Amino acid sequence: MTAIEATYPRVAQPQRMTLRLIGSAFVAFGVFLSGFVIDEPAPYELWMAGLIGLWFILGLRISRSVAPLLALLLTFNIGGMLSLTQMKDLATAPMYIAVSTFLALTAVFYAAIIEDSHRRLPLIFNAWTFAAVATSALGILGYFHAFPGAEIFTLYDRAKGAFQDPNVFGPFLVPPSLYLVHGILVGDLKKSPLKAAALLVLALGIFLSFSRAAWGLFALGVVLLIFIMLLKERSGAFRLRVLVLSLAAIIMLIASLLVALQIPKVAELFSARAQLVQQYDGEHLGRFERHRIGFTMMMERPLGIGPLVFGTMFPEDEHNIWLKSLTSYGWLGFVSYVGMLVWTLAFGFRNLLLDRPWQPFLMIAWISVLGHATIGNVIDIDHWRHVYLLLGTVWGCAALEVRHKRERRRHEAA
Repeated sequence: MTAIEATYPRVAQPQRMTLRLIGSAFVAFGVFLSGFVIDEPAPYELWMAGLIGLWFILGLRISRSVAPLLALLLTFNIGGMLSLTQMKDLATAPMYIAVSTFLALTAVFYAAIIEDSHRRLPLIFNAWTFAAVATSALGILGYFHAFPGAEIFTLYDRAKGAFQDPNVFGPFLVPPSLYLVHGILVGDLKKSPLKAAALLVLALGIFLSFSRAAWGLFALGVVLLIFIMLLKERSGAFRLRVLVLSLAAIIMLIASLLVALQIPKVAELFSARAQLVQQYDGEHLGRFERHRIGFTMMMERPLGIGPLVFGTMFPEDEHNIWLKSLTSYGWLGFVSYVGMLVWTLAFGFRNLLLDRPWQPFLMIAWISVLGHATIGNVIDIDHWRHVYLLLGTVWGCAALEVRHKRERRRHEAA
């Protein structure tokens, strides 16, 4: 019996099913809205705030399996609140911490609804994929100035879709890309052309974002996905299919990128962005020197210096999630954030190869969390909405595994 059923035990079965279907549809729509964040507060925040409140009023529960995620994220944000005491002028800092706290609650919410029913996972990832294709298409059309005013979907000659920043737009497209790759490798071959077309749209969007973090995240994600699938499956025929289709997909993507590089504007920007270290990385007070100075400074500031303060002291913001945790959330926030990521990755890794209905979604989310933790060395990810969805997915799947084992033990003891 689910939480909603327990709350309304006398509701007729058809009404209960209708309530669940409407609730799941609302969740899917919320995920879809996460692909459109041009201004803040975005429609996503407004929708999810009401949705989270409604679900918990209707009886959605936080289990003992999900409670540690809630505790760690709340502790992280308590660190942020303490960092406010170090600021002379609060300005927009309280709103920054409020957004952080809200996003933390979305992660817990996603974990809870996934634990409530693993059948919501396909809805969530399908909605994410539709949103990704739509926002990627906008970014592509904007990049090529396909219609008047299309430049609103670009920034500094880089595609950003319906986002504020190409560096968020690109990584947002990666998990749905992995979902499509997985679907092509294991799904019905008759549906593969449609999935391949959607994958091409996402791959081109990632490329035109000219985000080195997104490029690396996509490459790492695809390699890890194929490796884990080959590791999990023991069938020689399946492994051959995975290898053949993977090779075909790689050839198709390379051919598409080569075509895109024939456009002088694309080739010029690619040549500039493809350099591993940009001028603003290695110059005086560049990204790497700011990191060194920032970490040294934070060794003497246990409460941090407050959100958004670092960017007023140096030419740019931290662009490093570990340094950002120290400056904006203090030592308490840093320890909580690192602990949460380590726990998340350990939870997911332990269940990564188990044969469960939710295993493909866990695999994609776990790979994506690992990838985002990696690119966090050169970019801030603490306000990326989709990261909290990934965290909730991993914890929700882990909670499903705990419940599955508990029910199996009860069955064996009966």
